[in-house]
Amino acid sequence: MARRRHKKRTHLGAQTRPSNATPANSSAVRGPKTMVIRMGAGDVGSSVSQLVKDVRSMMEPATASRLKERKSNRLRDYTTMAGPLGISHLLLFSRSSTGNTNLRLALFPRGPTLHFRVERYSLCKDVRKALRHPKGGGKEYLSPPLLVMNNFLSAEGDIQSKPPIPKHLETLLTTIFQSLFPPIFPQSTPLSSIRRVLLLDRQISKSTGTTSSADSYPYIINLRHYAIVTKPTGLSRGVRRINAAERMLKERASRKGMPNLGNLEDVADYILDPSAAGGGFTSGSESEMDTDAEVEVMDVNHRKVLSKKQAEEAHKTEGGDQHRGTGTQKRAVRLVELGPRMTLRMTKVEEGVCGGKVMWHEYLSKTEEEMKEMERVWETRKREKAERKRVQKENVEKKRKSKPPADENADGLQADAVEDYSDDSDDNDDGDEGFTQRERIPVPGR
Repeated sequence: MARRRHKKRTHLGAQTRPSNATPANSSAVRGPKTMVIRMGAGDVGSSVSQLVKDVRSMMEPATASRLKERKSNRLRDYTTMAGPLGISHLLLFSRSSTGNTNLRLALFPRGPTLHFRVERYSLCKDVRKALRHPKGGGKEYLSPPLLVMNNFLSAEGDIQSKPPIPKHLETLLTTIFQSLFPPIFPQSTPLSSIRRVLLLDRQISKSTGTTSSADSYPYIINLRHYAIVTKPTGLSRGVRRINAAERMLKERASRKGMPNLGNLEDVADYILDPSAAGGGFTSGSESEMDTDAEVEVMDVNHRKVLSKKQAEEAHKTEGGDQHRGTGTQKRAVRLVELGPRMTLRMTKVEEGVCGGKVMWHEYLSKTEEEMKEMERVWETRKREKAERKRVQKENVEKKRKSKPPADENADGLQADAVEDYSDDSDDNDDGDEGFTQRERIPVPGR
Protein backbone atom coordinates (compact mmCIF):
# COMPACT_ATOMS: atom_id res chain seq x y z
CA MET A 1 0.00 0.00 0.00
CA ALA A 2 1.29 3.41 -0.92
CA ARG A 3 2.41 5.70 1.86
CA ARG A 4 0.12 8.61 2.60
CA ARG A 5 1.36 11.99 1.46
CA HIS A 6 2.02 14.71 4.05
CA LYS A 7 1.92 18.26 2.75
CA LYS A 8 4.93 20.10 4.16
CA ARG A 9 5.31 23.13 1.93
CA THR A 10 1.82 24.59 2.40
CA HIS A 11 0.87 23.00 5.72
CA LEU A 12 4.23 23.55 7.47
CA GLY A 13 4.37 20.00 8.77
CA ALA A 14 1.39 20.43 11.06
CA GLN A 15 0.84 16.67 11.32
CA THR A 16 4.41 15.87 12.32
CA ARG A 17 4.93 18.57 14.97
CA PRO A 18 5.08 17.18 18.51
CA SER A 19 2.49 18.30 21.03
CA ASN A 20 5.05 20.07 23.25
CA ALA A 21 6.78 21.90 20.39
CA THR A 22 7.28 25.66 20.60
CA PRO A 23 5.37 27.72 17.99
CA ALA A 24 7.34 29.10 15.06
CA ASN A 25 6.67 32.74 15.99
CA SER A 26 7.67 32.28 19.62
CA SER A 27 10.28 34.69 20.94
CA ALA A 28 12.19 31.76 22.44
CA VAL A 29 13.17 30.30 19.06
CA ARG A 30 12.84 33.10 16.56
CA GLY A 31 15.70 35.36 15.56
CA PRO A 32 15.55 39.02 14.59
CA LYS A 33 13.38 39.74 11.56
CA THR A 34 13.18 43.11 9.85
CA MET A 35 10.70 44.87 7.62
CA VAL A 36 12.05 47.71 5.44
CA ILE A 37 9.21 50.04 4.42
CA ARG A 38 8.97 53.14 2.26
CA MET A 39 6.26 55.34 3.69
CA GLY A 40 4.18 57.04 1.01
CA ALA A 41 5.20 54.51 -1.67
CA GLY A 42 5.71 56.47 -4.91
CA ASP A 43 5.87 59.85 -3.16
CA VAL A 44 9.44 59.23 -1.97
CA GLY A 45 10.90 59.12 -5.48
CA SER A 46 12.74 56.53 -7.57
CA SER A 47 16.12 56.96 -5.84
CA VAL A 48 14.75 56.37 -2.34
CA SER A 49 12.71 53.43 -3.66
CA GLN A 50 15.89 51.85 -5.03
CA LEU A 51 17.66 52.59 -1.73
CA VAL A 52 14.91 50.66 0.08
CA LYS A 53 15.48 47.66 -2.21
CA ASP A 54 19.23 47.82 -1.58
CA VAL A 55 18.70 47.94 2.19
CA ARG A 56 16.40 44.92 1.96
CA SER A 57 19.11 42.96 0.16
CA MET A 58 21.60 44.07 2.82
CA MET A 59 19.31 42.80 5.59
CA GLU A 60 18.86 39.38 3.95
CA PRO A 61 17.89 36.66 4.66
CA ALA A 62 15.59 37.49 7.62
CA THR A 63 13.67 40.33 5.99
CA ALA A 64 10.56 40.92 3.88
CA SER A 65 12.41 41.26 0.57
CA ARG A 66 9.29 41.26 -1.65
CA LEU A 67 7.12 43.63 0.35
CA LYS A 68 4.74 45.74 -1.77
CA GLU A 69 3.58 49.09 -0.41
CA ARG A 70 0.69 51.31 -1.42
CA LYS A 71 0.14 55.02 -1.02
CA SER A 72 -2.90 54.32 1.12
CA ASN A 73 -0.97 52.16 3.61
CA ARG A 74 -0.38 53.65 7.04
CA LEU A 75 1.93 52.68 9.86
CA ARG A 76 -0.91 50.90 11.64
CA ASP A 77 -1.27 48.50 8.69
CA TYR A 78 2.32 47.33 9.07
CA THR A 79 2.28 47.13 12.87
CA THR A 80 -0.89 45.02 12.73
CA MET A 81 0.83 42.40 10.57
CA ALA A 82 4.23 42.64 12.26
CA GLY A 83 3.11 40.59 15.26
CA PRO A 84 1.83 37.49 13.40
CA LEU A 85 4.86 37.55 11.11
CA GLY A 86 7.33 37.69 14.02
CA ILE A 87 8.86 41.05 13.01
CA SER A 88 11.27 42.49 15.58
CA HIS A 89 12.55 45.65 13.80
CA LEU A 90 10.91 48.19 11.50
CA LEU A 91 13.01 50.38 9.17
CA LEU A 92 10.84 53.20 7.79
CA PHE A 93 12.13 55.40 4.95
CA SER A 94 10.26 58.61 4.18
CA ARG A 95 10.75 62.00 2.57
CA SER A 96 9.77 65.25 4.25
CA SER A 97 8.11 68.24 2.59
CA THR A 98 11.51 69.98 2.44
CA GLY A 99 13.06 67.07 0.49
CA ASN A 100 15.05 65.44 3.31
CA THR A 101 15.25 61.64 3.40
CA ASN A 102 14.56 60.26 6.87
CA LEU A 103 15.00 56.81 8.45
CA ARG A 104 13.21 55.54 11.54
CA LEU A 105 14.49 52.40 13.25
CA ALA A 106 11.88 51.01 15.67
CA LEU A 107 11.90 47.95 17.91
CA PHE A 108 8.61 46.11 17.78
CA PRO A 109 6.34 45.99 19.70
CA ARG A 110 7.39 48.26 22.59
CA GLY A 111 10.04 50.52 21.06
CA PRO A 112 12.09 52.65 21.36
CA THR A 113 12.40 54.43 17.99
CA LEU A 114 15.53 56.06 16.58
CA HIS A 115 15.12 58.93 14.12
CA PHE A 116 17.87 59.56 11.55
CA ARG A 117 18.33 61.96 8.70
CA VAL A 118 20.03 60.38 5.67
CA GLU A 119 22.66 63.00 4.89
CA ARG A 120 24.22 61.16 1.93
CA TYR A 121 23.73 57.79 0.28
CA SER A 122 24.98 55.79 -2.69
CA LEU A 123 23.08 52.97 -4.34
CA CYS A 124 24.48 49.52 -5.07
CA LYS A 125 24.60 50.18 -8.80
CA ASP A 126 26.69 53.32 -8.24
CA VAL A 127 29.13 51.38 -6.04
CA ARG A 128 29.49 48.63 -8.66
CA LYS A 129 30.25 51.17 -11.38
CA ALA A 130 33.04 52.66 -9.27
CA LEU A 131 34.76 49.29 -8.72
CA ARG A 132 37.14 47.68 -11.18
CA HIS A 133 36.13 44.14 -10.25
CA PRO A 134 32.67 44.31 -8.62
CA LYS A 135 31.25 41.38 -6.72
CA GLY A 136 28.05 39.95 -8.13
CA GLY A 137 25.13 38.65 -6.12
CA GLY A 138 25.64 35.00 -5.22
CA LYS A 139 25.57 32.94 -2.04
CA GLU A 140 26.57 35.94 0.08
CA TYR A 141 22.95 36.77 0.87
CA LEU A 142 22.04 33.31 2.18
CA SER A 143 23.44 34.12 5.63
CA PRO A 144 23.32 37.32 7.74
CA PRO A 145 26.32 39.65 7.69
CA LEU A 146 28.93 40.08 10.39
CA LEU A 147 28.22 43.32 12.27
CA VAL A 148 31.27 45.47 13.08
CA MET A 149 30.72 48.60 15.20
CA ASN A 150 33.27 51.31 15.95
CA ASN A 151 33.30 54.33 18.31
CA PHE A 152 29.74 53.81 19.54
CA LEU A 153 30.73 54.35 23.16
CA SER A 154 32.59 57.65 23.49
CA ALA A 155 35.07 58.66 26.15
CA GLU A 156 34.82 61.78 28.29
CA GLY A 157 35.41 64.96 26.28
CA ASP A 158 35.67 63.21 22.91
CA ILE A 159 32.31 64.37 21.57
CA GLN A 160 31.20 67.96 21.23
CA SER A 161 27.42 67.97 21.12
CA LYS A 162 24.62 70.30 22.09
CA PRO A 163 22.74 68.84 23.87
CA PRO A 164 25.11 66.08 25.04
CA ILE A 165 24.04 62.47 24.58
CA PRO A 166 23.63 60.60 27.90
CA LYS A 167 25.71 57.50 28.42
CA HIS A 168 22.68 55.25 28.84
CA LEU A 169 21.41 56.33 25.40
CA GLU A 170 24.74 55.41 23.82
CA THR A 171 24.46 51.98 25.40
CA LEU A 172 20.85 51.73 24.21
CA LEU A 173 21.81 52.53 20.60
CA THR A 174 24.60 49.97 20.72
CA THR A 175 22.17 47.31 21.93
CA ILE A 176 19.59 48.18 19.25
CA PHE A 177 22.06 47.87 16.38
CA GLN A 178 23.46 44.64 17.81
CA SER A 179 19.98 43.15 17.92
CA LEU A 180 19.46 43.67 14.17
CA PHE A 181 21.27 40.40 13.40
CA PRO A 182 21.52 37.06 15.20
CA PRO A 183 24.52 36.62 17.52
CA ILE A 184 27.60 34.74 16.32
CA PHE A 185 29.18 32.08 18.51
CA PRO A 186 32.86 31.55 17.59
CA GLN A 187 32.86 27.97 18.94
CA SER A 188 29.94 26.76 16.83
CA THR A 189 29.53 29.16 13.88
CA PRO A 190 31.32 27.88 10.74
CA LEU A 191 33.58 30.39 9.03
CA SER A 192 32.14 29.53 5.63
CA SER A 193 28.77 31.00 6.70
CA ILE A 194 30.26 34.48 7.25
CA ARG A 195 30.33 35.97 3.76
CA ARG A 196 29.49 39.63 4.37
CA VAL A 197 30.46 42.47 6.72
CA LEU A 198 28.27 45.40 7.77
CA LEU A 199 30.41 48.22 9.13
CA LEU A 200 28.90 50.94 11.34
CA ASP A 201 31.42 53.66 12.16
CA ARG A 202 30.47 56.57 14.38
CA GLN A 203 32.09 59.77 13.23
CA ILE A 204 34.01 61.41 16.06
CA SER A 205 34.39 65.18 16.01
CA LYS A 206 36.89 66.47 18.55
CA SER A 207 36.14 69.56 20.60
CA THR A 208 37.36 72.71 18.88
CA GLY A 209 36.12 75.30 21.33
CA THR A 210 33.17 76.38 19.18
CA THR A 211 29.72 76.59 20.72
CA SER A 212 27.59 76.76 17.58
CA SER A 213 25.23 73.81 17.26
CA ALA A 214 25.76 73.80 13.48
CA ASP A 215 29.45 72.91 13.98
CA SER A 216 28.76 70.04 16.39
CA TYR A 217 27.81 66.58 15.14
CA PRO A 218 26.36 64.67 18.08
CA TYR A 219 25.75 61.32 16.43
CA ILE A 220 26.73 60.60 12.80
CA ILE A 221 27.06 57.00 11.61
CA ASN A 222 28.75 55.90 8.39
CA LEU A 223 27.35 52.63 7.03
CA ARG A 224 29.31 50.40 4.64
CA HIS A 225 28.50 46.93 3.30
CA TYR A 226 31.25 44.54 2.09
CA ALA A 227 31.60 41.01 0.76
CA ILE A 228 34.38 38.79 2.12
CA VAL A 229 36.57 37.26 -0.61
CA THR A 230 39.19 34.63 0.30
CA LYS A 231 41.79 33.01 -1.94
CA PRO A 232 44.75 30.69 -1.26
CA THR A 233 47.98 32.61 -0.73
CA GLY A 234 51.57 31.69 -1.58
CA LEU A 235 50.66 30.41 -5.07
CA SER A 236 51.76 31.68 -8.45
CA ARG A 237 49.36 33.05 -10.99
CA GLY A 238 49.56 29.86 -13.02
CA VAL A 239 48.62 27.63 -10.10
CA ARG A 240 45.77 29.95 -9.19
CA ARG A 241 44.48 29.76 -12.76
CA ILE A 242 44.65 25.96 -12.66
CA ASN A 243 42.65 25.93 -9.43
CA ALA A 244 40.11 28.28 -10.98
CA ALA A 245 39.90 26.06 -14.07
CA GLU A 246 39.23 23.02 -11.88
CA ARG A 247 36.36 24.83 -10.19
CA MET A 248 34.93 25.85 -13.56
CA LEU A 249 35.00 22.23 -14.74
CA LYS A 250 33.15 21.11 -11.61
CA GLU A 251 30.57 23.87 -11.97
CA ARG A 252 30.30 23.36 -15.77
CA ALA A 253 30.93 27.04 -16.37
CA SER A 254 32.48 28.72 -19.40
CA ARG A 255 36.03 27.69 -20.32
CA LYS A 256 37.09 31.19 -21.31
CA GLY A 257 39.53 31.63 -18.40
CA MET A 258 41.18 28.21 -18.68
CA PRO A 259 44.92 28.22 -19.54
CA ASN A 260 46.02 26.78 -22.89
CA LEU A 261 48.67 24.08 -22.29
CA GLY A 262 48.57 22.62 -25.80
CA ASN A 263 51.95 24.06 -26.87
CA LEU A 264 53.81 22.97 -23.71
CA GLU A 265 55.49 19.63 -23.11
CA ASP A 266 55.11 19.62 -19.32
CA VAL A 267 52.95 21.44 -16.80
CA ALA A 268 56.16 22.46 -14.99
CA ASP A 269 56.99 24.70 -17.97
CA TYR A 270 53.74 26.56 -17.40
CA ILE A 271 54.31 26.99 -13.67
CA LEU A 272 58.03 27.85 -13.62
CA ASP A 273 58.62 29.62 -16.94
CA PRO A 274 57.60 33.31 -16.71
CA SER A 275 56.83 33.53 -20.43
CA ALA A 276 54.94 30.24 -20.76
CA ALA A 277 51.30 30.90 -21.70
CA GLY A 278 51.26 34.09 -19.68
CA GLY A 279 51.68 32.32 -16.32
CA GLY A 280 54.41 31.75 -13.76
CA PHE A 281 56.37 34.02 -11.43
CA THR A 282 57.34 37.26 -13.14
CA SER A 283 58.34 39.08 -9.95
CA GLY A 284 58.57 38.50 -6.24
CA SER A 285 55.34 40.33 -5.49
CA GLU A 286 53.25 38.78 -8.25
CA SER A 287 52.74 35.58 -6.30
CA GLU A 288 50.69 37.45 -3.69
CA MET A 289 47.31 39.00 -4.38
CA ASP A 290 46.19 42.39 -3.15
CA THR A 291 44.88 41.49 0.31
CA ASP A 292 43.71 43.12 3.50
CA ALA A 293 44.87 40.31 5.78
CA GLU A 294 45.97 36.68 5.87
CA VAL A 295 44.40 34.02 8.06
CA GLU A 296 44.80 30.29 8.66
CA VAL A 297 41.64 28.23 8.18
CA MET A 298 40.83 24.57 8.23
CA ASP A 299 41.15 22.78 4.93
CA VAL A 300 37.72 22.41 3.33
CA ASN A 301 38.70 19.60 0.96
CA HIS A 302 36.52 16.53 1.16
CA ARG A 303 38.09 13.53 2.89
CA LYS A 304 37.12 9.89 2.89
CA VAL A 305 35.56 8.71 6.13
CA LEU A 306 37.58 5.77 7.46
CA SER A 307 36.35 2.98 9.65
CA LYS A 308 37.87 2.36 13.05
CA LYS A 309 40.13 -0.41 11.71
CA GLN A 310 41.30 1.68 8.75
CA ALA A 311 42.00 4.65 11.02
CA GLU A 312 44.17 2.49 13.30
CA GLU A 313 46.13 1.15 10.31
CA ALA A 314 46.64 4.67 8.97
CA HIS A 315 47.84 5.82 12.38
CA LYS A 316 50.38 2.99 12.53
CA THR A 317 51.59 3.82 9.02
CA GLU A 318 52.12 7.48 9.92
CA GLY A 319 54.18 6.40 12.95
CA GLY A 320 52.07 8.26 15.46
CA ASP A 321 53.14 11.71 14.23
CA GLN A 322 50.50 14.01 15.68
CA HIS A 323 51.68 17.08 13.79
CA ARG A 324 51.46 15.55 10.37
CA GLY A 325 48.56 16.67 8.22
CA THR A 326 47.23 19.50 10.35
CA GLY A 327 44.63 20.33 7.70
CA THR A 328 45.17 24.11 7.77
CA GLN A 329 45.89 26.43 4.89
CA LYS A 330 46.68 30.13 4.56
CA ARG A 331 44.12 32.23 2.76
CA ALA A 332 44.18 35.88 1.78
CA VAL A 333 41.17 37.93 2.85
CA ARG A 334 39.91 40.89 0.86
CA LEU A 335 36.80 43.05 1.23
CA VAL A 336 34.79 44.04 -1.85
CA GLU A 337 32.14 46.70 -1.32
CA LEU A 338 28.60 45.71 -2.22
CA GLY A 339 26.68 48.83 -1.25
CA PRO A 340 24.67 50.72 -0.31
CA ARG A 341 26.49 53.52 1.49
CA MET A 342 24.71 55.77 3.94
CA THR A 343 25.63 58.62 6.26
CA LEU A 344 23.05 58.80 9.05
CA ARG A 345 22.60 61.70 11.45
CA MET A 346 20.55 60.94 14.55
CA THR A 347 18.01 63.62 15.36
CA LYS A 348 15.68 62.12 17.98
CA VAL A 349 15.12 59.14 20.30
CA GLU A 350 11.61 58.44 21.56
CA GLU A 351 9.78 55.77 23.48
CA GLY A 352 7.29 53.43 21.84
CA VAL A 353 6.89 52.66 18.14
CA CYS A 354 7.01 56.02 16.32
CA GLY A 355 5.03 57.80 19.02
CA GLY A 356 5.93 58.36 22.64
CA LYS A 357 7.87 60.43 25.11
CA VAL A 358 10.97 62.07 23.60
CA MET A 359 14.08 60.80 25.37
CA TRP A 360 16.60 62.95 23.45
CA HIS A 361 16.38 65.59 20.71
CA GLU A 362 19.20 67.17 18.74
CA TYR A 363 17.65 70.60 18.25
CA LEU A 364 15.51 70.97 21.39
CA SER A 365 16.69 71.00 25.00
CA LYS A 366 14.46 71.25 28.07
CA THR A 367 15.04 72.54 31.57
CA GLU A 368 14.35 70.54 34.71
CA GLU A 369 10.93 72.17 35.16
CA GLU A 370 9.96 71.40 31.55
CA MET A 371 11.09 67.78 31.97
CA LYS A 372 8.96 67.43 35.12
CA GLU A 373 5.96 68.95 33.31
CA MET A 374 6.43 66.52 30.39
CA GLU A 375 6.60 63.60 32.82
CA ARG A 376 3.37 64.79 34.45
CA VAL A 377 1.61 65.06 31.07
CA TRP A 378 2.66 61.55 30.05
CA GLU A 379 1.60 60.10 33.39
CA THR A 380 -1.81 61.73 32.95
CA ARG A 381 -2.12 60.23 29.47
CA LYS A 382 -1.25 56.78 30.77
CA ARG A 383 -3.87 57.02 33.53
CA GLU A 384 -6.52 58.19 31.06
CA LYS A 385 -5.67 55.36 28.70
CA ALA A 386 -5.87 52.79 31.49
CA GLU A 387 -9.24 54.24 32.58
CA ARG A 388 -10.62 54.04 29.02
CA LYS A 389 -9.56 50.40 28.79
CA ARG A 390 -11.23 49.63 32.13
CA VAL A 391 -14.50 51.28 31.07
CA GLN A 392 -14.48 49.47 27.74
CA LYS A 393 -13.95 46.15 29.48
CA GLU A 394 -16.83 46.83 31.88
CA ASN A 395 -19.15 47.76 28.99
CA VAL A 396 -18.30 44.55 27.18
CA GLU A 397 -19.06 42.51 30.30
CA LYS A 398 -22.42 44.32 30.79
CA LYS A 399 -23.47 43.65 27.19
CA ARG A 400 -22.49 40.01 27.52
CA LYS A 401 -24.52 39.58 30.73
CA SER A 402 -27.56 41.49 29.40
CA LYS A 403 -27.93 39.18 26.39
CA PRO A 404 -30.34 36.21 26.93
CA PRO A 405 -28.92 32.71 26.67
CA ALA A 406 -28.49 31.19 23.26
CA ASP A 407 -31.26 28.54 23.72
CA GLU A 408 -33.90 31.10 24.72
CA ASN A 409 -32.90 33.25 21.78
CA ALA A 410 -33.32 30.33 19.41
CA ASP A 411 -36.79 29.37 20.83
CA GLY A 412 -38.03 32.94 20.62
CA LEU A 413 -36.85 33.32 17.06
CA GLN A 414 -38.52 30.03 16.08
CA ALA A 415 -41.89 31.08 17.64
CA ASP A 416 -41.76 34.45 15.89
CA ALA A 417 -41.02 32.74 12.61
CA VAL A 418 -44.02 30.37 12.99
CA GLU A 419 -46.36 33.27 13.82
CA ASP A 420 -45.19 35.31 10.85
CA TYR A 421 -45.61 32.30 8.60
CA SER A 422 -49.23 31.75 9.75
CA ASP A 423 -50.10 35.39 9.08
CA ASP A 424 -48.58 35.18 5.63
CA SER A 425 -50.49 31.99 4.87
CA ASP A 426 -53.85 33.67 5.68
CA ASP A 427 -53.08 36.53 3.35
CA ASN A 428 -52.07 34.13 0.63
CA ASP A 429 -55.35 32.19 0.93
CA ASP A 430 -57.37 35.35 0.33
CA GLY A 431 -55.30 36.19 -2.63
CA ASP A 432 -55.67 32.73 -4.12
CA GLU A 433 -59.47 32.94 -4.02
CA GLY A 434 -59.52 36.21 -5.95
CA PHE A 435 -56.99 34.90 -8.43
CA THR A 436 -59.15 31.75 -9.05
CA GLN A 437 -62.24 33.81 -9.72
CA ARG A 438 -60.43 35.99 -12.24
CA GLU A 439 -59.23 32.88 -14.05
CA ARG A 440 -62.83 31.72 -14.68
CA ILE A 441 -63.68 34.82 -16.73
CA PRO A 442 -63.86 33.71 -20.38
CA VAL A 443 -61.42 35.32 -22.82
CA PRO A 444 -62.89 36.45 -26.15
CA GLY A 445 -61.53 34.83 -29.30
CA ARG A 446 -60.68 31.48 -27.74
